[in-house]
Amino acid sequence: MFAVVRTGGKQYRVAAGDKIAVEKLAGDAGDTITLGDVLLAGEGDKIADAAKTVVSAEIIAQAKSEKVIVFKKRRRHNYRRKAGHRQQMTLLRIVSVGDSKAEKKAAPKADAAPKTEAPKAEAAPKAEAPKKEAAAPKKAAAPKANAKPAADKKAPAKKPAAKKTDK
Repeated sequence: MFAVVRTGGKQYRVAAGDKIAVEKLAGDAGDTITLGDVLLAGEGDKIADAAKTVVSAEIIAQAKSEKVIVFKKRRRHNYRRKAGHRQQMTLLRIVSVGDSKAEKKAAPKADAAPKTEAPKAEAAPKAEAPKKEAAAPKKAAAPKANAKPAADKKAPAKKPAAKKTDK
């Protein structure tokens, strides 16, 4: 299923699994957001009701786009100004595109799993060691999440400067 959503003044055609770069949205890497302004939805040749369609996405990273050079010049007035600008953007991975009814049906299944895990966690507080073990994996998981954006921020290799020849 696909949908056309509007965010940041632009329109994007998305499907489950797509990765898109949009204008900056609030949230941290790993957060799940809902893109609310769905303009069109469909599957194949069929058009679905866009009002009932929900598009959910996961934030991959908050980043900056490519640099844009702003150069101003006025002829014969010795006036030159050079500035650069990098626009803030958010990288999104589209998790699902579907009806709000389908989302509501899927939500109780997701809620049911944590309920079954909760009694196990309540039985464990008698021993203090499992608490420490549960805390340790959370600390180990945090650096992995921070390592991914660092890999995305690698600076491109610079070209060597042209050699000057004196004549």
